[in-house]
Amino acid sequence: MRETVRREDAKRAAVQESLQQEGIKSTAAIVGHPIHPMLIPFPIAFLTGALVTDIVYWATEGTFWARMSLWLLVAGLIMGGVAAFVGLIDFLTIERARALTIGWWHLGSNAVALVLALVNVLVRWNDPAATALPTGLILSAVTAVLLGVGGWYGGELAYRHKIGVIEHEEA
Repeated sequence: MRETVRREDAKRAAVQESLQQEGIKSTAAIVGHPIHPMLIPFPIAFLTGALVTDIVYWATEGTFWARMSLWLLVAGLIMGGVAAFVGLIDFLTIERARALTIGWWHLGSNAVALVLALVNVLVRWNDPAATALPTGLILSAVTAVLLGVGGWYGGELAYRHKIGVIEHEEA
């Protein structure tokens, strides 16, 4: 028991010490530029866009909006899968990301958001208009909230804990 406590204390101390250090470069990068931040705007835009088109469908009952929600969800899933894959590379190869609780919250909330988006697509697939309300709208709203939570934690990882950043070079 004491050994476990000591290990946890040592782990916390190491994390705190690492927070004072310089940033950690992304391991999934092109010419030193992190890929994950380049990709995440797409699934965020597509999946929150599906919530907007669900609300417009609710207000207008225009079937175009229900179909648009479905295709935004599909695009969000595809781009979210790509962004998640690249983010997972960083998560698995950067110890500081795994050592911080918010790293796990970032991973978990975004993973659940993608699972809910998949469920949303499967529910709507045969008849987008018939299943958009209330099920699709509720799933889109919960997905958008989870993306907000996951995005917040991702911002904390990048800006506060300097994970996946590019350090300024001395001129």
